[in-house]
Amino acid sequence: MVRLAIVDDQALVREGLSLILDAQPDIEVVAALVDGPALLDFVERHPASVDVILLDLYLPGADGVRVLRWLRERFPDLGARILMLTTIGRAEEIRRALVAGADGFVLKDATGDELAAAVRSVRSGVTALSSSAADALWRERDEQASTDGAGPVPDRYDSAASRVATLTPREREILDLLGRGLANQDIARDLRLAERTVKTHVSNVLAKLQVTSRTQAALLIRDLSDGQ
Repeated sequence: MVRLAIVDDQALVREGLSLILDAQPDIEVVAALVDGPALLDFVERHPASVDVILLDLYLPGADGVRVLRWLRERFPDLGARILMLTTIGRAEEIRRALVAGADGFVLKDATGDELAAAVRSVRSGVTALSSSAADALWRERDEQASTDGAGPVPDRYDSAASRVATLTPREREILDLLGRGLANQDIARDLRLAERTVKTHVSNVLAKLQVTSRTQAALLIRDLSDGQ
C-alpha cells in the first residue's frame, strides 16, 4: 500500500485528488494539506507515515520547489518520494524541481490512472515525468543548443543513436530496461545481477550518454523510438 500525502492550496483540487487517488486499491491518502508549513508540521509529527508526497508547484507564501528544498534540508533522512504537480509545465520550473530533488513531475490535466501510475512509479524509485513535461525539457534543450551553436541543431535521433552505439551489449540491456521505467532492484532481478553491479552499469550508461539522470536516459530512448 502506498501512503500518499497531497499538498494543494485549492480545496476543490485537494479534495478531488484525494477522492480519485484514495479509490485506488493500492493507494491510501493519509493527509490532504493546504500549504508548505502544514506539510512540514505533518512530516515532523509523522516522519514515517508517508511514502509519496504529491506537492503542488504553486503554493501561497512559498512555492513547491522552496518547500521541497526545506524538506530535503530539514529531513535529510526522509524516505518519502516527492511528486510535483502543476497546471502548466514550463521547462525552467520542471528543471528547478528536478534539481531540487523532485522524483517526478506531472500536470493537473493528467487522468486519474496517469496520476496513480506516477505515484506508483516514484514510490518504486523510478522518476515519473509526464509526456508534456518531457517535451518542454526537450524544446528548451534544442532552443539552447540552437542559440549556442553555429548552425542547425543535429537531428535528435542521429545524436541519440551515436551515443547509444558506444554502449556495450550489457549496457544496452540496462538502457532498455531504464527506458521501461524499471528500478535497479527490478533490473537486477531480470538480468540476474547483483544490485551493486547494476548501479555501476547505470552510472556508466549515464556517463556514456552524456546525461545526468535516469529520466534523461529514458527520454533518449524515446527519441530513438520516435526516429525509427
